[in-house]
Amino acid sequence: MSIATAQNAPSIRHLVGKHVVVVGGTSGIGYCVAQASLEHGATVVVSSSSQEKVDATVSRLLKTNPLFEGSISGLSLNARDVKSIQAFWDKVGKVDHLVWTANGGRLPNFTEDDLDKDKAVFEVAFWGPVVSVKYAYKKGLFNPGASVTMTSGTVVRRPSKGFTISAAGAGAVETITRGLAVELAPIRVNTVSPGAVKTELWDSHGLTPEVQAVLIKRLVERTLVKHVGQPEEVAEAYLFLMKCTYMTGQTIDCEGGALLGA
Repeated sequence: MSIATAQNAPSIRHLVGKHVVVVGGTSGIGYCVAQASLEHGATVVVSSSSQEKVDATVSRLLKTNPLFEGSISGLSLNARDVKSIQAFWDKVGKVDHLVWTANGGRLPNFTEDDLDKDKAVFEVAFWGPVVSVKYAYKKGLFNPGASVTMTSGTVVRRPSKGFTISAAGAGAVETITRGLAVELAPIRVNTVSPGAVKTELWDSHGLTPEVQAVLIKRLVERTLVKHVGQPEEVAEAYLFLMKCTYMTGQTIDCEGGALLGA
């Protein structure tokens, strides 16, 4: 494996030497976006609420490819705290692409969750990127040609039981994507809307292998591609939105055809 350069890989030259920030980059889709960005020749900052996780992720990426040395770093960020967000951007400085995949990291249950857990959906997945973008914009931290890519979820178009607040949060993200694209132009703002994706979140919430197998079978039956999503697959949608300079104000559904399935 080698790191791309504008000379040896012109088809992926768009990210060579670019500064990419991935909030939520320590696991799942965010981790795969960070790794793919590095493979495309970018310098990457990964972030999450835990500095321990950030440090472990940087080490993990370096073990994946020692050539990432000097191109990967990490900073912790409390996405629910305005001052933490501002301090984060003061440290990051200039940026070419912001990718926000952080979403609060939980499996919701509308009828049982308390209000604080419901609020977390908006605080992390909606207000976090909005506050970040506004602060970075006012500070002049977006380089020419910069982009912002947020994350919603196909649950907004096909809600599942228990995911009512998540659907509302995803809808808010997709709505403000269009507004921000107008407000911040020519900075591009887009969103990826993943379907069901098998990530570490499933294990961290105590889903046994047996339960996961039943869930995967059910999810696969709803897709047209006949497999549950993998984070590295969905990461490609974020790479596209960073690279395609003629795309803004849009939401891409990356869901294996589940919205058309049974």
